[in-house]
Amino acid sequence: MPSTDPITLTAECLCKAHIFTTQVPRSQLPLKASVLFCGTCSTPMFFNNPQNPEDPGVFTGCLRNIGTDILRFESHIFVGDTVDGGASVWLQHPNADGSVAKRYAKRSDGEELPPDWPDPSSMAGFDARSEQESLPIHCRCKGVDFRLHRSDYLGKRKEEIPWFIDDKNGKMIASFDACDSCRLQAGIDLFYWTFAEMKNISFRDGVEGKFPGNIKELAAAVDAGDERMGTLGYYQSSPDVHRYFCKTCSAVIFFASDRREEVVDIAVGVLDSADGARAEGFLSWTLGGPVSWAKDFKGGWREGMLERVVDEAEKWRVGRGYPKNRRRIESEEMAGGG
Repeated sequence: MPSTDPITLTAECLCKAHIFTTQVPRSQLPLKASVLFCGTCSTPMFFNNPQNPEDPGVFTGCLRNIGTDILRFESHIFVGDTVDGGASVWLQHPNADGSVAKRYAKRSDGEELPPDWPDPSSMAGFDARSEQESLPIHCRCKGVDFRLHRSDYLGKRKEEIPWFIDDKNGKMIASFDACDSCRLQAGIDLFYWTFAEMKNISFRDGVEGKFPGNIKELAAAVDAGDERMGTLGYYQSSPDVHRYFCKTCSAVIFFASDRREEVVDIAVGVLDSADGARAEGFLSWTLGGPVSWAKDFKGGWREGMLERVVDEAEKWRVGRGYPKNRRRIESEEMAGGG
């Protein structure tokens, strides 16, 4: 007989200004998962549907990583908007009970997409580079609106190429991140970053002046209220880290660390690429293998979820015939002592 003993669920933002708890019977677990955000650290916490205002949704990334499987991911909606399937291609089997998270082109009462959607022939692939030499960096409300330019290291020796550029195809590396702070800031369970030299970021077309060339200049421009920075704000999550976001719609934009003065992490989700949400014509994805900060998932319900997602990403990579990218190879060499 299912247990009715209550279990406490806690939702919290990154800066801990907002912490909410509720109790649910264990028999109701796992909960179904399908914006209200902290204005200090940008964590999205609740989704309010005007048609059902008494039943707000909770962003799963702000739930604590307790030792019980509290969620079952049932569906991905509006997958058609991604063009290439986005991260949904490796998020179809995240559940401990083996159930499938179905994918829908729009809402869950509409067209269901097949497991192998989209056709591989429609994707950019590992080697092909898109014709776009720059991509917009913008949030949902476009209060933040910059451009990322391709850095061309093709033909250079590997030792001349930064660690975040794949020496096989010259694309910028994109990777999974299981860091608790990234999870909380974004409100999602697993985050995706790419990395860029700040000299390759500019203001949007038509805006004069040079984009800040290092992280100190970036913070100073935001602090000074430089209009060219738009609605960009930041939260200092540790003494040497600034996490940038849109102050209006909460979208994560940059991660900046004092250890890398002229390089920032860029949230993949704010890149607007014609070939799809994964921007494969611009990015080389680290699929399968070690995930950064996976230790933060240990001991809780996210540990098993991450293992299943990484396994599915590896199967997807192999099925598409993509080779391991530079970061995957180097991570495995380090893990093996090579």
